[in-house]
Amino acid sequence: MSTGKEKAQRSDLHQAERLRLLSFTERDLIRLANEPGFHRWLEQIKSIGGCAHPIYLAGHTTTRDAITGEVLRHYDTSEEPGGRMPLRCRNRRETRCEPCSRLHSGDTFHLVRSGLLGGKGVPERVQIHPRLFVTLTAPSFGAVHRACGPEGTVCRPRRGGGFCEHGRSLSCGLTHADTDPAVGQPLCPDCYDYVGHALWHASAGSLWNRFCHTLRRHLATAAGITQSRLREHLTLSFAKVAEYQKRGAVHFHAVVRLDGSDGPSSPPPAWATSGMLAEVIRSAAAAVEIHAPYSPATGERVIRWGVQLDVHPIRSGAFGGSSAVTDGAVAAYVAKYVSKGVGDSGGIDYRITAFSGIELAVVNPHFRNLMSVCWRLGGLSEFGSLNLRAWTHALGFRGHILTKSRQYSTTYTELRAVRAEYENSDDVAIGLEVTATESAWRYVGSGYTLAEGEVAAGIAEDLASLREVRKEIRESREGGY
Repeated sequence: MSTGKEKAQRSDLHQAERLRLLSFTERDLIRLANEPGFHRWLEQIKSIGGCAHPIYLAGHTTTRDAITGEVLRHYDTSEEPGGRMPLRCRNRRETRCEPCSRLHSGDTFHLVRSGLLGGKGVPERVQIHPRLFVTLTAPSFGAVHRACGPEGTVCRPRRGGGFCEHGRSLSCGLTHADTDPAVGQPLCPDCYDYVGHALWHASAGSLWNRFCHTLRRHLATAAGITQSRLREHLTLSFAKVAEYQKRGAVHFHAVVRLDGSDGPSSPPPAWATSGMLAEVIRSAAAAVEIHAPYSPATGERVIRWGVQLDVHPIRSGAFGGSSAVTDGAVAAYVAKYVSKGVGDSGGIDYRITAFSGIELAVVNPHFRNLMSVCWRLGGLSEFGSLNLRAWTHALGFRGHILTKSRQYSTTYTELRAVRAEYENSDDVAIGLEVTATESAWRYVGSGYTLAEGEVAAGIAEDLASLREVRKEIRESREGGY
């Protein structure tokens, strides 16, 4: 007959056996749920929106009355789970952290929108200033397969066919959907100018800067004044975002606005119209060029914009504009692409540190060829200033995803400061006092265990679902349902 001690031993054995049958994540989840500070940890992760890769800090901060020395508030991470405090990673890329990328996209939306409608320190009169939505593209480096759209046209019809010098067909009679992996792939990889593509990417930022200088010069010429006196009449403001195409080439979407000599608060001269600005943009885009560093291996390379150029006037929704290119639509479009990167077009979003990393990367053959060329060109001393090896993962493009002129609108720093002030609105009483703050923080880690990552992802999904529900309720109320 079994004693109570033997039954307890068998129960422990059965429990250990059941634990061995669980996956590592499941065992880690049991460990996490039994931690003493589990519920506080959930509150922390919810407060950072379920960030996919948080940064952990340890330390303390003390706020005192500067006159009396009385402690008004004290916070110390020693009482938090693990003795640390999680912070958002603030990664803009959706492929890396969806919650933080959404927050960054929201900031971008307000940054661009305030430059079109006013607000956040920008006068509302910018709504009546000349404003254009411009798309500048990369040139063709070789024929690639194209998505055929809803009309179902043939990819590359060519009467009589024809073959390139490498024996490959110059035509494609197929109809490609947007999701077809063939879209963006060259018809002949041997004919494709990978060197030109890589050098264009590495020089795209300089090409944009030269374009802005040329645009100001052409504006002065159109107005019949010298370039040195243009600033006395108007200010050119812009915000631009870079987008990767399926072929791996970057093109720029830009909001271009003309203000008076004092910036957004002053009107531009009467001769500075949207039509004149559109003509000047086209002439400047056609004229501007820069030269890549010379190398005997590549020869002389001239960097120019592609022939495809779109220029559209932006209509203000505040005045009942019915055009699809409205200020709100443009702000939403730019905000959408600021969270994208090469990873959304089939590339990778982490740096390459050795050539073997290119061979192991999960990318299509076209991207692999382009990355290989970037790495090889980066090993030549003539291209050392382009940092091609450091930006091989980005196919050679080394510019910021979004840039703007100083007077276009507000900044990310100001938007984040306003949000932080709103989130800390409970401390209004403290804000009325003359205070002194003492803080000491140090970095202690980042990321999650497997179970923590699963829970954080669930929190992020719940918060996203809650936002959708709130959006539907708001829309139903506005629609009068």
